[in-house]
Amino acid sequence: MRRQSIIVLSIAIFLGLIAVYLVNAYLGSAEKRQQTAAAGLTKVAVAQVPLAFGTPVTAERIRFVNWPADSVPPGAFGSIEELAPMGKVHVALRPIDVGEPIMKSKLSGEGGRASLSALLPPDMRATAIRITDVAGVAGFVLPGDRVDVILTRPAGPGSADQVAGYLLQDIRVIAIDQDANDAGDKPQLGKTATLEVTPYDAQKLALAQTVGQLSLALRAVEAKAGENYSETVDAGDLAGGYGASFNRAAYQTTADTPAYYPTPIRPRRPRRIAAPLMLRPLTTSVEIVRGTTGTSYQVGRYKGGN
Repeated sequence: MRRQSIIVLSIAIFLGLIAVYLVNAYLGSAEKRQQTAAAGLTKVAVAQVPLAFGTPVTAERIRFVNWPADSVPPGAFGSIEELAPMGKVHVALRPIDVGEPIMKSKLSGEGGRASLSALLPPDMRATAIRITDVAGVAGFVLPGDRVDVILTRPAGPGSADQVAGYLLQDIRVIAIDQDANDAGDKPQLGKTATLEVTPYDAQKLALAQTVGQLSLALRAVEAKAGENYSETVDAGDLAGGYGASFNRAAYQTTADTPAYYPTPIRPRRPRRIAAPLMLRPLTTSVEIVRGTTGTSYQVGRYKGGN
């Protein structure tokens, strides 16, 4: 009996040693994996609450999470000292969702404010144009959308004819009135639309507003970049155009032809010539013969005769 107890105790001790070894091996490998994983991670600041346009980015609105060191977004912040040096607070220039990394491209300068100039690339300009509920696509043009600008103006100096053509295409809207928040999804009627354009296009917009009327055409999200149109229409196109002989190429904007005053050239229409009227004579001739001599007389037609 004593011998059996010793055998059972030995087996129990042996199994216990095996269990301890396995537990230590598991814990050791888990710790090693954790250390290895921690070695490839870094801290990145993310939004703890939704940050709307113009919201100050303060310490209580952010948190730091582990992020793979080899995939940190450019411009991310790794510490509160980087995000708010010397206590200077940034302002969100674009909406930032919860858990989204906070990057320099979405923030104003140190201690800055949510201004329109902070949204512009260095080589672009912000130009405002007058719009109406019709010219502004019934309020469905919102900040962040891309539009085409259509100019309706006289066909030429002193001309009463009107033509419409594309002045600028694939232009980003950065504000409607004083709203530059591109997270809005509610239609809003505005009196002005601020567009992001090149310095040259800013000059064209300034001149075009004195030449004619500007309208916006909203582009689809799936519209191909660089997909532009150059045709111009006039009153003749509203009634079916001028047929195959119409020189539409003369209306197309070229590098040498300003978009606001292309020279329209169309062939002259053949004039219809009416058939000559066959007038009936107002008098009749009567010949009177006396002997062998005949004499003709012109007398008036009888009023009731044929």
